[in-house]
Amino acid sequence: MRNILDKAKSWLTDTFDKDTVKEVQKLMDTDQKLLEESFFQNLSFGTGGMRGIMGVGTNRINKYTLGKNTQGISNYMKSAFPDETLKVVIAYDCRHNSKAFAHHVADVFSANGIQVYIFPELRPTPLLSYSVRHLDCHCGIMLTASHNPPEYNGYKVYWKDGGQLVPPQDREIISEINGLDFTDINFNGNSKLIKTLDASVENAYLDEAVKNVNFNLSAEVKKNLNITFTALHGTSITTVPALLEKAGYQNLQLVEAQSEPDPEFPTVKSPNPEEPEALEMAIKLADKQDSDLAIGTDPDGDRLGIAVRNKQGELTLLNGNQTMVLMTWYLLDKMKQSGNLKDSHFVASTIVSTPLMQVLTEAYGVKYMESLTGFKWIAKLIKDHPELDYIGGGEESFGYMVGDFVRDKDANTAILLVCEMAAELKSQGTSVYEQLIKIYKAHGFFKENLVSLVKRGLEGAEEIKQKMIDLREHPLKEIAGEQVVLIEDYQTSKAKNLQSHESHEIDIPKSNVLIYYTENGTKVAARPSGTEPKIKFYISVNTTLEEVSNFETVDKELDLKIKAIKTDLGLTD
Repeated sequence: MRNILDKAKSWLTDTFDKDTVKEVQKLMDTDQKLLEESFFQNLSFGTGGMRGIMGVGTNRINKYTLGKNTQGISNYMKSAFPDETLKVVIAYDCRHNSKAFAHHVADVFSANGIQVYIFPELRPTPLLSYSVRHLDCHCGIMLTASHNPPEYNGYKVYWKDGGQLVPPQDREIISEINGLDFTDINFNGNSKLIKTLDASVENAYLDEAVKNVNFNLSAEVKKNLNITFTALHGTSITTVPALLEKAGYQNLQLVEAQSEPDPEFPTVKSPNPEEPEALEMAIKLADKQDSDLAIGTDPDGDRLGIAVRNKQGELTLLNGNQTMVLMTWYLLDKMKQSGNLKDSHFVASTIVSTPLMQVLTEAYGVKYMESLTGFKWIAKLIKDHPELDYIGGGEESFGYMVGDFVRDKDANTAILLVCEMAAELKSQGTSVYEQLIKIYKAHGFFKENLVSLVKRGLEGAEEIKQKMIDLREHPLKEIAGEQVVLIEDYQTSKAKNLQSHESHEIDIPKSNVLIYYTENGTKVAARPSGTEPKIKFYISVNTTLEEVSNFETVDKELDLKIKAIKTDLGLTD
């Protein structure tokens, strides 16, 4: 506690503004628990950048923690690109303080002699990723906390390739930041170096999206698709309607009550399309309008949730793995039909996503590549393999990236891809749901489930840490009656076969992830979240689907198997 008090006292100096000093003093006088939460650690970069609760302190998102990061990045850019005119682009979402934080960040960059481009109002994350390369910038900053609760905000950092920071830049920048004191931050912005962007960048992005998802469907086919869309109070209201209109889709219904950006997200418990409740209003409107699809995005417009009509005509939510598999199938199948598939093409996904992605991709004779969780690693695959051509790829957490003009998950372009697929299938007398079942029949019925255990604060962080230690020191021998045959430990980069007792190296960057495989193909992965106070367990089971007519029966069997695994591991949703 002494160390925490010392850190807090250092925030009572004239380095910090009067409001900050007053709030820190109040915590010291009245709320020791909150003081501890606010100062017990420094916020750090995770799989999605830096994200946390807003407030005073080193463990909070505020002007000073963001300013320190920005000063460190400025210093690093000067040393990394000594003879170049440095440029950055900044965007922000709908959250409390996002606009103010964006301008604080712009001030620090410009105070360090760096040219800054900033969007005039809220815009989605994939547009920021696109803008980095489009404007030939060295760095991009997105102020967002994605789908976290209203009290959160965050700071995503993109590098020259448009992807988020990866090694070695991330470690080098963190080292630079850690070497700074808050007194080193230069907040004295140079307005001459800050330029507000016009609509030309956004228009170029929308044009590229249409270009990347254009399968020459007729106007009539597109007209016959009925779409309901919700922005969940976030940024995608600025891009999705414009994109669909540009692509020729006319029948779009908006959930008006969720179209206005609002940092409190008043109509949902969580603005996360991974949560079924988030799309309830969209589904109700879609039923009323007899829509074929109900679609929603998270507040910064990079994740998408989709509901499609099942065999009974009811709107059914797809999970992230199912959506990813369907989009990949459509891309591969269209390219195969046109004769455009080449040996140099590849599809990418992550180590905790469904194994069906690899099975499906390789069935089309295309190279499959796997990365750690987070789209920065998929972007790194593209950068590291210029000899290969990226088709598309995704991860189970409702993210997908079509083509490489954006280097992060992109709900806008993915929504357009889903609409193309749904419109064409509808014109053929079938549906997205029926196509998913056909994929299961052809390649195996894979079903996944995610369990996220929330563990907040200092005690929660220790509990998550201990859970991963226990799983390593006392590895599971069996899961729900199935013998474990392989354990992959991405922290040690070792994979051990428990039957042959042989080990091999894992050629993927180190990460705090453990994956168990059983004799029957069950897969269970455990990893702490990089951006939230959670430990996540990813469960995948599979079997064969001999006949389409057996789908419901086999689906229930896999549900029971997943339930047994969760019971055996002591996991609850």
